[in-house]
Amino acid sequence: MNRIDLTLDDMANNKFLTLYNSLIKSFTASTEFSSTEVVSLLIVFYKYALNNGSRMMSTRQLYNLFLVSFGIFDVTIIDRISMNITQDGRSVSPEAWMRLFSVFFTGKLQERMKFAFQVYTSAGSVVLNREVVGVAIEKFFYGDDDDEINELRADMCEFLFAKFDMDKDGVIAFEEYAEIVQNQPGLLEFLGKIFPDDKDRSLVAYCHNIESMLPPEDGY
Repeated sequence: MNRIDLTLDDMANNKFLTLYNSLIKSFTASTEFSSTEVVSLLIVFYKYALNNGSRMMSTRQLYNLFLVSFGIFDVTIIDRISMNITQDGRSVSPEAWMRLFSVFFTGKLQERMKFAFQVYTSAGSVVLNREVVGVAIEKFFYGDDDDEINELRADMCEFLFAKFDMDKDGVIAFEEYAEIVQNQPGLLEFLGKIFPDDKDRSLVAYCHNIESMLPPEDGY
């Protein structure tokens, strides 16, 4: 047998093929990744699961991946991303793993906007109200003068609603957010970093053998 991964023995390779063969076909058809890239991503997931003594990856393992590889350090954002891709917030399935990589590496702004808005509103609302936005921007300002910090937070909240609340109804709906971001993509993550930056994405692509996502080499 041709081993899928030389770091795994024959038994582990056979088990991988048995468990993931149908998923490899499904994800190759439904994502932007090639079959080889899907296999590479699922092998990494499989190794996490083996190390975890389970068929699932733990959210603790995923949490460490955010901190070390994705360059995302906001605990609240990590928790919300985890809740949006998992069913129980405790374990990560192969489907959740592939969803995460699909949205992190897609070049489609619409998909990135939809995911970001779901993360920002995952406290239970389908829109962003002043309370949700106010809590999200608390982390943007720190200092010893509480009055000044509170004033800066209030001013930022007013600025964001003036920018995004186009119909002035006191909430920011996805349609309003999407219209602004389509014209100003830099505002995609206006309430905190959700996606790895280009440098971190390149590192993750190298580590996970996502060849189509690697930056072109100079001179070639």
